[in-house]
Amino acid sequence: MKLLVDKTKFLKSWALAERGAGHRSTISVLSGVKCEASLEGVFLKATDLKTSITCAADGVETLSDGNVIFPVKIIGEFFKKVSGESFTIEVEKGKATIISGKSVYSFSTYPVSEFPKLPTAENGQPFFKTSVGDLRRILEEGTFSGSPGEEFPQYLSAGLIQTDGGKVRVVSTDGRRLSLSQGVVQVEGEPDQVLLPLAGLRELQRAIASVESEEEIRVIKDDSQVYFLTEKMEFSVRRVESRFPPYEKVLLSDRTSWFTIDRGIFIEALERVEVVVRDFSRMVVFDFSPGGILKIQAKAPEVGEAFEEISGECDGEPLKIAFNVKYLLEGLRALHGTVAHLSFNGPNGQMTLSRPREDSFMYVLMPITLPEEDSAEVIA
Repeated sequence: MKLLVDKTKFLKSWALAERGAGHRSTISVLSGVKCEASLEGVFLKATDLKTSITCAADGVETLSDGNVIFPVKIIGEFFKKVSGESFTIEVEKGKATIISGKSVYSFSTYPVSEFPKLPTAENGQPFFKTSVGDLRRILEEGTFSGSPGEEFPQYLSAGLIQTDGGKVRVVSTDGRRLSLSQGVVQVEGEPDQVLLPLAGLRELQRAIASVESEEEIRVIKDDSQVYFLTEKMEFSVRRVESRFPPYEKVLLSDRTSWFTIDRGIFIEALERVEVVVRDFSRMVVFDFSPGGILKIQAKAPEVGEAFEEISGECDGEPLKIAFNVKYLLEGLRALHGTVAHLSFNGPNGQMTLSRPREDSFMYVLMPITLPEEDSAEVIA
C-alpha cells in the first residue's frame, strides 16, 4: 500500500477516527485505526467494541491499494508532528514507512487479521432523519441529566431516543432530575424507541461537532446497534438491553408560581453564588413574589455568604425554595436560547425549566428540603 497525504486535510479525518479507538483496551489492536485504501478512496475505521466509526479520509491519494492498522499512540502522534505539508506512507510486511522530504521513519503496524469486523447499517431498518444541527441540539439538551458512569439500573447511564408523530425525543435521568428535548424529524417506519449508553451518545456528539449543521444525518437501527450516517461518516452505538421508566408521569403541568428571566444574567448570578457553596452543600435558596424580583442566597460555614437580586417576570404565589446549584446550572447551560422559563409546583414540588411558550425542551428538578431555621428565616 502506498498513499500520498495532504497533512492538513488528513488530520481532520484522522482525529475523528482516532477518538473512536479503544485507547484503554487490553486488546492492542483496538488501540489502532484501520486504514483501507483502494482506487475508490481511503477509509478509516476504529472501535472500542461499544461504539464504532468509519469515515472517509480527506486529502489522501491512493498510489497503490491495501489495508493496514496504524497504532494510534505511535504513528498517530507522528502524523501530527511530521514536517512539511504533505508526505507519503508506504506499507509492506507489517512496516509503515513515512517519508517527508529527506526525513524517513519506519514503524511497526498491527496485524490486519486481528481487527474485528465492524457492525454495518447495511441490513438495518430506517429510524429517522434530520439535520446534524438539530440532532446536536436535541442530544445536548436531552442527555446531560443521566449518570456518566455505568450505573445500575442501566437506564440511569443511558439516553432514550423515541420517535412518534413526526418528532424525536431524547430523555435522560439520574433518578433526581430528568431532561427531555425534542424536534421535528422525518420518521421512517413505525414509531419506536431505543436505549443507548450516554458515553456512546457523547462520543457521537464529538464526532458530529465538526459536520456542517445543514447536512442531513440518517439514523438506522437493528437489534443490537443504532447507526448515524452522514455523507462521509458512519457511527454506530451498541444498544442497552434495559427498559426506561415511564417518564411521562413526572411531566406535570401543575404550577403555583413561575418566573421568566434572561438566561445569561441568571447563569452569571448562580456562578457567583456557587463559589461560596460548591465545597459545602451546593444549596441555594430562592425567594420571590409577584413583582419581578428574585432573591438568591447561599451560605457555607467557614466560607461566607452570598446574596443576589435579579429582575424578571414573576407571577403566581410567593415562594421560598432551595436547589442544588450545580444541577440548576447544568440545566441552564444545556438550554439553547436566551430566555429561561421556570415553573414551580409549591415549595416541595418539582421545578420545570423550559423555553417560554415551548415544549421542545424540559428539565425537571426536585428541590432540596429546607432546614427549619432556613425555612423560617426571611431573606433581607
